[in-house]
Amino acid sequence: MGLLGRIFRKGKAGKRRVSVTRNTTETRISVELTVDGEGKSKIKTGVGFLDHMLELFSFWGHFDLEIKAEGDLKVDMHHTNEDIGIVLGQAFKKALGDKAGIKRMGSASVPMEEVTASVAIDICGRSSFKLDLPVQARGVIRDEEQYKVEYAEHFFESLSQQLGANINIKIENPSPDLHASLEPAFKALGIALDQATQIDPRRKGIPSTKGVID
Repeated sequence: MGLLGRIFRKGKAGKRRVSVTRNTTETRISVELTVDGEGKSKIKTGVGFLDHMLELFSFWGHFDLEIKAEGDLKVDMHHTNEDIGIVLGQAFKKALGDKAGIKRMGSASVPMEEVTASVAIDICGRSSFKLDLPVQARGVIRDEEQYKVEYAEHFFESLSQQLGANINIKIENPSPDLHASLEPAFKALGIALDQATQIDPRRKGIPSTKGVID
């Protein structure tokens, strides 16, 4: 798959702010990200469910986030969904630079009715993703827009790969309603990533005994 893109850092003092674009034969995606933001978002992906999940992610992570996407939705939402995860991961990686001073790790648990989603993240330079969800729930959880659990997995995995992070998500007591099952996961991801990207004043260098995070 071809890739045309541009990534550049913008910035005011104290702000980690980037813009990333990625154009392929399947999708055209642009992301504006401010890590040290106020949780403001302007998101238009063509997939209403994903828009809402990313708005929640932005709000609870205190990230200012603008996403514009055009994709081959006439085929299905797979490419658009996955490629947004790719570009968002690239944006965070670029914004964090050499990772100097960040806390690197974060975790959060968020309930929604009977559902509880827990997320643990380590921005370690090595990508790994796991979604812990009861097997029997996969064939039951549905959304009226036909968004699927598998789409969420592809999004999270793409984010993990491009950011270079270990992300583990566990959803307990999932609801047949996809919204109720995934909303706490996106909220918890925002909170955990906010923790991991915050600057620790006690940390004077890169948070690794190796001295580098690739």
